[in-house]
Amino acid sequence: MSLTTWPDARGRFGEFGGRFVPETLHGALTLLEAQYRAVKEDVAFQAELQSELQDFSGRPTPLTRATRLEKAWEGPEIWLKREDLNHTGSHKLNNCLGQVLLARRLGKTRIIAETGAGQHGVATATVCARYGLKCVVYMGAEDVRRQALNVYRMRLLGAEVRPVESGSRTLKDATNEAMRDWVATVDDTHYIIGSVVGPHPFPMMVRDFQSVIGAEIKKQLGRLPDRVIACVGGGSNAAGTFYPFLEDQSVALVGVEAGGVSDRLGEHCRSLSAGSPGVLHGARTYLLQDQGQVSRTHSLSAGLDYPGVGPEHSFWKETGRVTYESVTDAEALAAFQQVARCEGIVAALESSHAFAWAARSAKRFPQEKVWVICCSGRGDKDVAEVERLTREPQS
Repeated sequence: MSLTTWPDARGRFGEFGGRFVPETLHGALTLLEAQYRAVKEDVAFQAELQSELQDFSGRPTPLTRATRLEKAWEGPEIWLKREDLNHTGSHKLNNCLGQVLLARRLGKTRIIAETGAGQHGVATATVCARYGLKCVVYMGAEDVRRQALNVYRMRLLGAEVRPVESGSRTLKDATNEAMRDWVATVDDTHYIIGSVVGPHPFPMMVRDFQSVIGAEIKKQLGRLPDRVIACVGGGSNAAGTFYPFLEDQSVALVGVEAGGVSDRLGEHCRSLSAGSPGVLHGARTYLLQDQGQVSRTHSLSAGLDYPGVGPEHSFWKETGRVTYESVTDAEALAAFQQVARCEGIVAALESSHAFAWAARSAKRFPQEKVWVICCSGRGDKDVAEVERLTREPQS
C-alpha cells in the first residue's frame, strides 16, 4: 500500500491515529470528515482556497539559495523554503485558510484554537478577522510570557487569548483546554487544530492543507533534492514538506526534534526518538510518558514544547521512510544566530532546529549535492527570548 494512500477508512496510519474522543464529538468529527472529503473534489472550494493562498497569503513562497551557509557548512547546495515570508510569518496560515473555509461550509460562527509559539494563534486570529468570526485562542501561561509579541498580535486582530495555568502551562495544556471547550460548544464552534495531531480527520486535513509546501518545492527546484529537512514538534510543517516526496525514494527525509538540555525525561521533546506509543489528544501516536502518565517536556522553542507528535509521523518512523533525529537547545540557539549573520534571515527557533541539524550533518553525506530546509517561520517572536537566554550575567 502506497504511503500516500493513508489513512485507512478508520482514520489509522497503520497502528497509529484513530479517533479516541468523548461521544459528544463523534458526530461532529464524522460530519467534518464527510464535508472535507466532499470539498477535496469541489472545484469551487478549491478555486477559492487557491485564490486566498495566492492573493491573501502571498503564495508561492520563495525558494532561496543560502550560499554563505554552504561555505560555512562545507557541504551540499542549501536551499531554503521560505515559509517565514508567508503572510503572518509562518506556514500556519496554509492550514488556517483551508479550515476556516471548511468551517464556513459547516455553518460555524465561532472558532477556537490552541497555540504554543503563537504563530498558529496569529494565523487563526487573522482568518477570523478576514471572515468576521469570533475567535478564542488557548495558550499556556509560560508561552504567553515568552511569546508576548504574538499575544499582542492576536489581541490586535480581535481574538480573545485565554492563558492556561494548569500543568506545565505550555502547548499540551492549551490543547487540553481547547478540547474541553470544543466538547461543550461543538454545535456552533469549529476547532482549528494547528498541527497534524488530534483525532481523525485532523491529521489528514492539516497534512493536505500544508502539502502546498512540498508541492511548491518540487516545482521551484526543478529537480529532486537529495535530502529534505524540517523541524518536528506536532509536525505540520514537516508533514506538508515531506508528503509530496514520500514516493521519491531517492530523496532522504529528516525530521528534527527538540533535544532540550539533556536526555532525561522532562528535559527534552524527543517523542519519536525517546517516546513510546500511547493515546494523546484523541489519537494513538508516539509520546513521552512516565508510568502511563504524559511526561513534562522542555524546549527553548515554544512551538516544539509538546510531549507527542502527529500519528502519521509515528507511522513514517515505523516504516523507516523518514529519519528522526534531534538537536539540543544550545545547538538550535547557535543556528538561530548563524543563519541571521550568514543569510540575513531571522528564522524561528523551531526552524533553527532544522538548521542546526543541517549544520552538524552537512559533511556526513559527501555524495549528496542538494538539500532543502523548510524555514517554517520567522523569528521576530523569539528575539526577546533569545536576548534573555544569551544575555551576559550582570556583574
